[in-house]
Amino acid sequence: MIERLRAALPDADLLIVDDNSPDGTATIALDFADRIAELRVQVREHERGLGGAIRYAMNDAIEHHYDYFLNLDGDLSHDPAQLPRLLDRAIAVPEIDVVVGSRYVAGGAIIGWPWRRRMMSRMVNQFATLCLRLPVKDCSGSMRCYRVDTLKQLNLGDWNSQGYSLLEEVLVLLKRKGAVMDEVPITFTDRQRGHSKLTFREAARSAIKIFSLAFR
Repeated sequence: MIERLRAALPDADLLIVDDNSPDGTATIALDFADRIAELRVQVREHERGLGGAIRYAMNDAIEHHYDYFLNLDGDLSHDPAQLPRLLDRAIAVPEIDVVVGSRYVAGGAIIGWPWRRRMMSRMVNQFATLCLRLPVKDCSGSMRCYRVDTLKQLNLGDWNSQGYSLLEEVLVLLKRKGAVMDEVPITFTDRQRGHSKLTFREAARSAIKIFSLAFR
C-alpha cells in the first residue's frame, strides 16, 4: 500500500493511523517511516474503530494546513492508482468540497463480491441516500478527497459516530454546511487476504446510526 501510494501521489504526505493492531501492522509501518520522510505513523493505544481513526487523520490534516485530505481503505480493495482521479477533479473544480470515489456511478465496478454482499451494499446506500437526502450514490465508500478548508467548518469533536457510520455522518454534516459533492467512478476489488472487521453487530449499529442522522 505504501509503495503504491507513493507511486500514485509522489508529492503527497502519508499518515497511517493504527489502533495498536495485534497483527504487527504498526511495527511494519514504523519501519517504513524510519526510511520515508513523507510517512508518519500514529499508533492509538486506547482507542479503536474506523470512525475515530478517520477523525484523527482529518484533525491532523487541519492542524498541518493541508489543502486536500484523501482517505482510502488500507487492504488494497481500493487501488491507490485511482486517487489522482479524485484529486484532479477537486483541483479542476474549486467549488467542489468533497469528491467521492464511487462504485455506483457509470464506470464504477465491484470485483470479487458475492451477490448477497452486493445487494446488501446497494440497499444500504439507497437507504442512506433516500433517508439522508445525500447527493451521492455511494455513501458508504471511504475512498474520498476532501477540501481541508471545508473540513475546518465542522466541529469534529461533536461527531457521534465511532464506526462505519462516520462515512455517512461526515457527508450529512458537510451537506448541512452547503458543501458541494461530486463522484468519480472507481473499481472496488474484494480483499485477497484477511477478513473484514464489519460484523453483523457493527452493520446493525451503523444502520441505526444512519437512521438517527436524519433526525439530528
